[in-house]
Amino acid sequence: MRIVLLTIGRLKAGPERELAARYLERAAKAGPAIGLAGFEVIEIAESRAARAEARKDEEAAALIAALPAGAALIALDERGRTVSSEALSERVGQWRDGGRPALGFAIGGPDGHGEAIRRQADLLVAFGAMTWPHQLVRIMAAEQLYRTVTLLSGHPYHRA
Repeated sequence: MRIVLLTIGRLKAGPERELAARYLERAAKAGPAIGLAGFEVIEIAESRAARAEARKDEEAAALIAALPAGAALIALDERGRTVSSEALSERVGQWRDGGRPALGFAIGGPDGHGEAIRRQADLLVAFGAMTWPHQLVRIMAAEQLYRTVTLLSGHPYHRA
């Protein structure tokens, strides 16, 4: 199963980008042994539309276009539900074992996700009720993908 982190906006060079990359590199090294591969990032430019709804719609269309065919989709959304790391890894394992070829993990822009992404998502996830900066969300998503690999492989990284 190919893993793709789809993001609106570009993360500039610096410690945040390096930390996110470090987690994705760890996942990429350990993932193939359990059928997870890729762990690539696709950065999509923010829309320049004047209205927030139009921006969200354009960004949603771009995210959907970048999603690999047949992929499961997890959208990070403030209206999503909070899930444990164990539940997230279990869901990813079910998609993998069910033959899904890919997983897209989508991070929206400053205005959030458009309705098209919310409708297409297999799972809407919130990292809690607080609002987080894009840089930290990218790091947290990358870390959770690495944690998913470790949980599915029985690695001791995750300790409850």
